[in-house]
Amino acid sequence: MTDLVLLSHGTFCKGIKEGAEMILGPQKSIHTIDLKEGESPEHFQTRFLNLTGSLEKFVVFTDILGGTPYNVAYKLLLSSENKFELYTGMNLPMIISYVNAQLVSNSPNLIGDAKNGIKFIEAKYEDSPDDEF
Repeated sequence: MTDLVLLSHGTFCKGIKEGAEMILGPQKSIHTIDLKEGESPEHFQTRFLNLTGSLEKFVVFTDILGGTPYNVAYKLLLSSENKFELYTGMNLPMIISYVNAQLVSNSPNLIGDAKNGIKFIEAKYEDSPDDEF
């Protein structure tokens, strides 16, 4: 199984992994690296390299395009001999899609599933003639 590395500002990546595990059970192949407040990009990069150096094959999800976690991963993607896939804008449906696809040896539709997980919900109340107040 290809490992999944989640990168985010603060503990978002840890929380989203916990949410995925509530639905899917324990996930030993999902790793998290949270950017701590005040942490330098160089230190974050060192932690990323320490983790990924032990992984044979991995995919990276980041929280937001242009943020430090994304920028560190993108910089390494451009310069790395060990290429990896990089996605940004991670959400829970995306992680579930990735894990499920790995279990059945399919290619996940990560972007489609991530977008499909976003819905605007509007409360609509309709008055019924039978309503009594």
